Amino acid sequence: MQALRLLEIGQPLAAAETAVPTPGDGEVLVHIAAAGICHSDAHYRRGDSPTGSLPLTLGHEVAGRVAELGKGVTSLEPGARVALDYLVTCGSCEFCARGARQFCPQGKMIGKHRDGGFAEFIVVPAENAIAVPDAVPLDAAALMMCSSSTSLHALERARLAQGESVAVFGAGGLGMSAIQLARILGAGPVFAIDIDAERLQTAEQLGAVPIDATRCDPLDVLMHHTDSRGVDVALELIGLAHTMQQAVQVLAVHGRAALVGITPAAFPVRPYDELLNKEAEILGVSDHLASDLPRLLDWAATGELDFSPVIRQRIPLVADAANAALDRLQSHGSGLRTVIVQDTEEV
Repeated sequence: MQALRLLEIGQPLAAAETAVPTPGDGEVLVHIAAAGICHSDAHYRRGDSPTGSLPLTLGHEVAGRVAELGKGVTSLEPGARVALDYLVTCGSCEFCARGARQFCPQGKMIGKHRDGGFAEFIVVPAENAIAVPDAVPLDAAALMMCSSSTSLHALERARLAQGESVAVFGAGGLGMSAIQLARILGAGPVFAIDIDAERLQTAEQLGAVPIDATRCDPLDVLMHHTDSRGVDVALELIGLAHTMQQAVQVLAVHGRAALVGITPAAFPVRPYDELLNKEAEILGVSDHLASDLPRLLDWAATGELDFSPVIRQRIPLVADAANAALDRLQSHGSGLRTVIVQDTEEV
């Protein structure tokens, strides 16, 4: 089968011919229809976050159809439409037992620690294959496995309550999900901060108040819109120390800043003014909860969560096209989501 492989950190992905994997006991072979290209993939290619041994097939936002069942699998049938929870875990440790599988000591992520979805086929445990409603296109289902699930986990980590205001720093793939999910969860005004006009236009279409950080100081604008109160919840989805600092600075009394973006850089915090005197909080957000995935797919099936304005480019399983998309993400370039599509009838 064809696959796009990371052969060396810091180098472009390369096309390779590999064997079709065979499902073992309790596993399924999935014929991949769609695989999203995520900003995290750019981090893995560049070496910002350690991966498993190379060569490695990237891609952790994956959906397709079950092609073959391993021994003992009774929960699925060949041909079933599925999206893949990208965390493969032991299922028995203290973290798995309490629903925090992202901290499983034996956990492996497809597309980072084991081969992922930039390929024609993939093998995963059957429990990682989540049924996709017929009303949900598989390219949208693939993106929900990371963009939407991580955004929902961030909002719930931040304990978003009905009517609270939300500032979303970064109106890319995660941000577009965060805007819609905040509204589904009953948020008050939702603000989208970005430097890209196309993204801001889409954010406004989805119900957010757009703030162009190239034309103003976002903190001043947010304070103006909230009568100098600040926002209840700020999500940082970019991975820049500067925007993480802004997410903290704009908090209201009892506000919560949920940091999702990946960066090795530090940022300054003034403890008294920005935290203590407001009883404000800074929260780290890691991955997602598997229990959220069916809920996201249900929202997509009813149209409450809509990816039609978000997916702007569908490309074939070709190295040059995938690397170009990763280059744009690495430079925080313009555009929204790109998906590798191998079955156009499913998307």
